[in-house]
Amino acid sequence: MRAVVVRRAGGWDRLSVEERPSPPLGAGELRIAVRAAGVNFADVAVRMGLYSSAKKYVGWPITPGFEVAGRVREVGPGVEDVAIGDEVMAVTRFGGYASEVVVPRHQAWPLPAALDLFQAAGFPAVALTAYFALFELAHPRAGDTLLVHSAAGGVGSMLVQLGKLAGCTVVGVVRGAHKVEAARSLGADAVIDKGAADLWREARRLAPHGYDVILDANGVETLAASYAHLGSPGRLVVYGFATMLPRGGGVGRPSFPKLAWDWLRTPRFDPLDMTTHNRSVLAFNLSYLFERHELLAEGMTKLVGRVEAGALRAPPVTRFPLERVAEAHRALESGTTVGKLVLELS
Repeated sequence: MRAVVVRRAGGWDRLSVEERPSPPLGAGELRIAVRAAGVNFADVAVRMGLYSSAKKYVGWPITPGFEVAGRVREVGPGVEDVAIGDEVMAVTRFGGYASEVVVPRHQAWPLPAALDLFQAAGFPAVALTAYFALFELAHPRAGDTLLVHSAAGGVGSMLVQLGKLAGCTVVGVVRGAHKVEAARSLGADAVIDKGAADLWREARRLAPHGYDVILDANGVETLAASYAHLGSPGRLVVYGFATMLPRGGGVGRPSFPKLAWDWLRTPRFDPLDMTTHNRSVLAFNLSYLFERHELLAEGMTKLVGRVEAGALRAPPVTRFPLERVAEAHRALESGTTVGKLVLELS
């Protein structure tokens, strides 16, 4: 099979396409011939050697990738509800940038009729991340006001739509005029372009009493201010640290002095302050939840149901051939993209 391999941490030059042995197939598993693989900021962190679960579960060399779509090529013993040739989408604990993946049965789902293979490749990881952040952690009530950072991106676009489906007022945050209409088209009640306006002045104007839920994957750039703009009670959900990574220019390598400085500046939340102000901080990493079969099944069942009903749509997709994986990472790190990037494998 062909796979993107990263042999040691670094920039875009560390991404190479190689011929690799096909992974073995075990009981209860599926072998999928991958048509497309989603590209996520977590993959950038993996490439840079900054993703903790990558170190725990794989080490070097590593093939990035958390979500794929394709056709079932082979089924392992004990799998009786999937047939060879079925179109599926799946989440992977790494390894997704490859022409073949092997996953446990519970990490794959039939391709929704409303999605093509490229949309499906960029759907499961971001949709499950948004679902878990919002409904397993934040538990918004109808009428709540949500602030969604990176509202035109993969997870952000899911959060905006799911927030509206939950009956909430949703304020989206983007950087760039070209992203404003994208966030509005998803249903955001208001959109703040932080490249053209004072983010937090606008946020206060739109919710003078604070936000019931703020969803933030930026890291040090916004975490402290996000917490300060919660209402009472308010929940800050953290699911990433994108601003600690390089943005544009350079060669895509991590700056260790910047990482150290950002780590020192990352807020440490005080339980006494949280208690006094009725504010909570919640955080998670989807790659540590793959053993929770019931969470994946429940979340994806609800998500697919909303897709099939036309109430939830996949983000717009930009395709890159597998051989242009470095270009895909460069584009993602530029902060200018809208929706999802996917790698095309055949």
